[in-house]
Amino acid sequence: MSFQDVFGTAPDGSWRAPGRVNLIGEHTDYNDGVVLPIALPNQIVVTAARRTDGRVAVTSGGHTGVVEFALDHLAPHSVGDWAAYPAGAAWVLRESGYPIGGANLHFESDLPSGAGLSSSAALLCATAVALLGLVDVEVDPAEVARLAQRAENQYVGAPVGLMDQTASMCCTAGHALAFDIRSGALDQIPFDPEADGLRLLVVDVKAPHRHADGEYAARRKSCEHAAAALGVPALRSVEYDGLDGALARLDDDVDRRRVRHVVTEIKRTEDAIALMRAGRLRDVGPLFTASHVSLRDDFEVTVPELDVAVDAALEAGALGARMTGGGFGGCIIALVEAATADSVLAAIEKAFAEQGFSAPTSLAATPSAGASRIS
Repeated sequence: MSFQDVFGTAPDGSWRAPGRVNLIGEHTDYNDGVVLPIALPNQIVVTAARRTDGRVAVTSGGHTGVVEFALDHLAPHSVGDWAAYPAGAAWVLRESGYPIGGANLHFESDLPSGAGLSSSAALLCATAVALLGLVDVEVDPAEVARLAQRAENQYVGAPVGLMDQTASMCCTAGHALAFDIRSGALDQIPFDPEADGLRLLVVDVKAPHRHADGEYAARRKSCEHAAAALGVPALRSVEYDGLDGALARLDDDVDRRRVRHVVTEIKRTEDAIALMRAGRLRDVGPLFTASHVSLRDDFEVTVPELDVAVDAALEAGALGARMTGGGFGGCIIALVEAATADSVLAAIEKAFAEQGFSAPTSLAATPSAGASRIS
């Protein structure tokens, strides 16, 4: 249904925010590390109109019914289910002093939910830019990203880092976003696989996110515990060249493996950025694969579907492949020669059929622009 069908009036405008896929730098964001996402062409679009009664009504093409709430009565967790995200965006903007007003909001999405492509961050960012756009208030995209993270942390209650929201707001077409969490520096790195005769495949393995919330929180707690034991503010402060010495100071084997992943993953991300700057995109492939091995063995966030997909892609000739996102389900990415893309996808599908897994799906991974107004 369209906005007109739901609300009976014409909208004042439409805004969009994309999902993201992280090329490399997994579980480093909440450790003050470095990440390298791209924005996807898949996005959430919100069509919106002002209203004058201080209330917000939200509808979605993927959900039935209308959820309505009063801006003055918003408090963390006061609105639940999917509507918690637009409510959280409204709450954080009001708490931060932005003069947003009531609105009717209708959401449509071609971004798969639960695939690890940051549909929640896109929903928050799309809502925020729409509510600000309705009152003609311009806010720096990086600040909107920080506000969206705060909403997800404090209103929704998810302990997420800042990468997803920053990618959704700040990426540019044809580039990957090198985001240094510790310094806040953003650097647009040219990334055009097709110009090099390559393709970046994103394959949704269709695995349910098993224990994702609790396990994510456990990984984060383990990293914080290890950083405290090492006397550093975050694991970013552990030097790669001094990793062995740092690991020797930790008594807990689980903490040691978590630290090893984070420190080596930051190094892999920095190496990938340097290779991409030098125009050596094919050489990034082995870093993808090493990242997956580390996520599987040291951080323990993969599931059989992810591992089978990566192994099948590599056996079919992929230059590199890895799980992407928080893990426990979601997607893999594979860097492949363009001429072999179809055969790599066929190999993954064949492996899944042999294992009795649900059939995977693939997405186009064209580096795209961050959030913007459409009309």
